[in-house]
Amino acid sequence: MVAPKTIIDLVETFKKNENIYTNGDLFDEENTKTDFINPFFEALGWDVTNKKHRSPQFKDVVYEKSIKVGNKTKAPDYEFRVGGTPIFFVEAKKPSVNLETDKSPAFQVRRYGWSAKLKLCILTDFEELAVYETTTKPDKKQSASIGRVKYYHYSEYIEKWDEIASIFSKEAVLNGDFDNFADSNSDKKKRGTGEVDDEFLKEMEHWRDLLARNIALRNKDLNEDSLNYAVQITIDRILFCRMAEDRGIEKYGTLLELTKKDNIYQHLMEIFRIADLKYNSGLFCLSADPDRHINRDMVTEHLTIDDGVFKEIFTGLYYPNSPYEFSVISPEILGQVYEQLLGSIIRLTPSHMAKVEVKPEVKKAGGVFYTPQYIVKYIIKNTLGKLLQDKTPNQVSKLKILDPACGSGSFLLVAYQELLNYHLDYYTKLEKPPKNVIYQGKDGEWRLTITEKKRILRNNIYGVDLDFLAVEVTKLSLLLKVLEDQNKDVVEQQQKLFHERVLPDLSNNIKNGNSLASSDILEKDLTDDEIKSINPFDWDDEFESVFKNGGFDAIVGNPPYIKMQILRSIYPKSSDYYKEKYETSSKGNYDIYVLFVEKALQLLNDEGKIGYILPHKFFTASYGTSLRKIIADNKNLYKIVHFGDQQVFDNATTYTALLFLNKKINKTFEYDRISDLEQFKNGHYVEEDNILDFSRVTSDEWVFVSGEEEKVFYKLYDMPNNIIDYTNISQGLATSADKVYIMPLIEKSEKTSKVESKELNKTFLIENNILKPLLKGNEIKRYEYPINKNVLIYPYNTDSEDIVPFTRKEINQYPLSFEYLKLNQKKLLKRSNVDSRNWWIYPYPKNLKVMGKPKILYQVLSQKGSFTLDEKGEFYFVGGGNAGGYAITTKNNNICELKYLLGILNSKLTSFFISKVGSCFRGGYYSFGKHSFEKFPLPSEKLENEELENLVDKMINLNKELSEAIVPRDKKLLKKQIENTDNLINHLVYELYGLNDEEIKIIEESIK
Repeated sequence: MVAPKTIIDLVETFKKNENIYTNGDLFDEENTKTDFINPFFEALGWDVTNKKHRSPQFKDVVYEKSIKVGNKTKAPDYEFRVGGTPIFFVEAKKPSVNLETDKSPAFQVRRYGWSAKLKLCILTDFEELAVYETTTKPDKKQSASIGRVKYYHYSEYIEKWDEIASIFSKEAVLNGDFDNFADSNSDKKKRGTGEVDDEFLKEMEHWRDLLARNIALRNKDLNEDSLNYAVQITIDRILFCRMAEDRGIEKYGTLLELTKKDNIYQHLMEIFRIADLKYNSGLFCLSADPDRHINRDMVTEHLTIDDGVFKEIFTGLYYPNSPYEFSVISPEILGQVYEQLLGSIIRLTPSHMAKVEVKPEVKKAGGVFYTPQYIVKYIIKNTLGKLLQDKTPNQVSKLKILDPACGSGSFLLVAYQELLNYHLDYYTKLEKPPKNVIYQGKDGEWRLTITEKKRILRNNIYGVDLDFLAVEVTKLSLLLKVLEDQNKDVVEQQQKLFHERVLPDLSNNIKNGNSLASSDILEKDLTDDEIKSINPFDWDDEFESVFKNGGFDAIVGNPPYIKMQILRSIYPKSSDYYKEKYETSSKGNYDIYVLFVEKALQLLNDEGKIGYILPHKFFTASYGTSLRKIIADNKNLYKIVHFGDQQVFDNATTYTALLFLNKKINKTFEYDRISDLEQFKNGHYVEEDNILDFSRVTSDEWVFVSGEEEKVFYKLYDMPNNIIDYTNISQGLATSADKVYIMPLIEKSEKTSKVESKELNKTFLIENNILKPLLKGNEIKRYEYPINKNVLIYPYNTDSEDIVPFTRKEINQYPLSFEYLKLNQKKLLKRSNVDSRNWWIYPYPKNLKVMGKPKILYQVLSQKGSFTLDEKGEFYFVGGGNAGGYAITTKNNNICELKYLLGILNSKLTSFFISKVGSCFRGGYYSFGKHSFEKFPLPSEKLENEELENLVDKMINLNKELSEAIVPRDKKLLKKQIENTDNLINHLVYELYGLNDEEIKIIEESIK
């Protein structure tokens, strides 16, 4: 790409007057922006000065008038955005600054980018342009070259314009080239430092530890609840004040000044009291006020806390010690940090010492998993976003949005931002915007007044959470969102103009309680501790005005995923209550998220919408039957976004989907299966018209296929004959389901040996034939004769009345009962002709009869069909875990029927079918378990086709020859014959199922 004339002219102009421009007294930063930096980025396709008159929230570039705090500049000069989402900052300097070697500007721009969680940022004075990766924690001591991935002198702009434009032009950002470049240059792994949320979490955990230990030490009268509250609210208040400073709302350095005084906590409380009078939020509620619905804080006012604690915290909050730039740390990032922090709780030891422990439910669930922002935004767009269409502000004021498990408030923050964007866009398009809701700042930007932002927040946003501290964090995050884009002058002006405190009281909006349990649970015999842990919540009373008008308009969120077994171990009384109260938990095991779906449908008004991210396991699992029935009977489903085996949550093995429901009846629904999660993350949604008929939504397993595959799949799916009608599908040995059996001595013979067990005071019979060939799932290969590496310890006389059953737990109590087996392992293995180094003690199988029959064996998890024949019925096999196996037997025990089935099951048609109905796991593995597989269609009632059986015989023999072949040439020829025979089998199977050329093409392209 040839450099545009604008760039050529800018370079020539700078060259001619370089001496003037590089003289700091003659040419300042503002002139550099106007004369050089603005036109430079306009040449890259960015609308720097908003010539297209986009709404404020959708401008390409937010051009900040720098906030001066003392002699420091406190805001990045430019924020480049796409669709309102920040992409990179540009920090401008005057040309007299040496950007190549001066480490201070480099630290500044890296600090901005890292705090805002951006990938790259730019530092430029036009004379130089430096690009920094900003995913790693900056350090003031580092040289200017650290983190710098590109450096250009203005003399190189023309020659290297193609390179610059390919990364930083607006087109490059839209095409994903910017992200590709940023990801390829990320220094994160090499340096071993985390992103801002990871590092800030460590910081806050340290603050919590400092405060908890000291408060517990100095305040012996505090119980655990009061201690947790005191620590959390103190951190919240400090953060609020510090972020207000960097936003120019409070005097910079106020907290730092306290480190020079004695009795710091007393002075800090005075700051908090002033903040209470000014801001009017539950965060600072230190005085009684009949006009507020908040209970006065009676815990923190008279605490004793040592000065050293605050000196350590406060000195780490300011430049140059702090790597954080609080003016650009968003409430969303803060929420991510808090979500992790709330996964732990402070406990008191008998000696009143504080220690931090992971909450039991979090520990058992494997940790806290924060919902990614791109998921939250997509859910809000498809719920609240749709409700906002074609409405006036008066109509919008009636909308009520709820997150019934709000956590740190991530969904409510995005919903609130969506409402702010709507109102700002609506009012800026009016010829005469109303002054009480919108104003124009000194920088020319239109903004909503604080009064209007407060009205929207109190009027539209609602949340509930079982964790009291989470409720307080949600309030904090929302209050910080109110203060975004504000400064001290505006805040004070609004305060004087409207004669009210700056922030709203959110106690009527964000509440603490159990969304699933109402006060009728108190009818059960509960202890005080159980009542406190369950914390019942009565929706009609708590949100009376909402339900007088029919209920909520949008319910969004990420409900907790807690299996019934875990729930019962932590909250046994509530678990029993849910069984009685909710249809979705009335049968068998369940996961608590299904209850949240049922509850949301109850709380919704007639025109309302639900948007949840949750595991898609309920689509096919038996515990999802009741929920599927509710949705099917009421025709609630209007959209599913399915992520398949792609995992949305970092470091979690949860496979999820987005579920969207309407209260009103739907005749069709949209089904989108996401094949490229990275594209989805970057906002490139595949909005195909994948509209399916609602007849596919029943209480049976949900199997949805869209696009060109839909017709061929449902042709197979709707066939009248299923494999389960003609065969038995059996799982292998499962230690969780079967019992261990031990044979007592009946009589000694030449075939037996004795071993004494002191623990049992019995003699055990060891018979020559107790070792059986045992297969793991990954030892089952397609068409191959299995080779086992393990053996099964198996009693010879299973019909004897003298067999004594023991559970594995009981066996572990009597280890000597297997002493003989362990000592004589090699001897027994040799006698059984089994070459193995592994010793597996497996339970006596319930499905023993299957083990000894001719059967088809297959892996439960496989990327494609992997079936083989056990013609003699000699193999035993493991059924549990990812390495498990299954067996298929026919009702007639007919080998010809098994060979016929084997050819079909190893065909591409089977792989295609299972890829649509089976659960998908990371790496492209599908579950061929009984639940997924039993609906596999057969082309007819007769399990016979001589041509197919002959081809299968040939495949088995070819694979046997290949396993025995030694000469490379022979192996190559055999592989060609196997491939050719495989193709013949596939085409014969297609013919049996009556598929045409177009349908065959769809299948083969689907499973490449």
